[in-house]
This record gives sequence, C-alpha cells and structure tokens, in this order.
Amino acid sequence: MAAFGTAGMSQAQMQLVAELEIEMMADMYNRMTAACQKKCVPPKYKEGELTKGESVCLDRCVAKYLDIHERLGKKLTEKSMQDEQVMKQLQQQQEGGSS
Repeated sequence: MAAFGTAGMSQAQMQLVAELEIEMMADMYNRMTAACQKKCVPPKYKEGELTKGESVCLDRCVAKYLDIHERLGKKLTEKSMQDEQVMKQLQQQQEGGSS
C-alpha cells in the first residue's frame, strides 16, 4: 500500500516512508477497533462469546470503516496530484515570465 512515490528516494527515506506507513496502518486499526467495539459491544456483557447481533454489527462496522478509509485515501491522493500539477504550472509560468 505505497501511499508515497518512492522514485528517486534513498534507502533511508524509503525506510522512513515504510515506517510511517506501518504507524498509520496501526493507528487506523486501533481507531477502527475502538470505534466498532464502542458501537457494537456493550460495556457490560454476560457472555464470553460475541452474540450473533454483535458479530454482524462488527462485520458491518469494519467493512464500512475500511471502505471509507479507502475512499478518503483515493480522494486525498487525487487532491495531492492536482495540487502538484498546479504547483508545476505555476512554476513553469514563473520561469517563462522571468526570461
């Protein structure tokens, strides 16, 4: 799930990107776990196993969380690429205007 382009990066930079990606995925997992547990599993429960309703709720919650996470990632990537193109165009205009 390489979120960043690694072309032209040193080994140390690639290692840093990989570590950041792992940290972000762990954070997402922890947030998802906490949110879905809070929503689907009551704080006081009588049984050691999940009930059918809790299991279904958790399945849906995780699926929705991951779907939204993927959609947001795609939108942010699109926005980042658009911003990069605008910056390149501005840079080219400045270079063209200063000659």
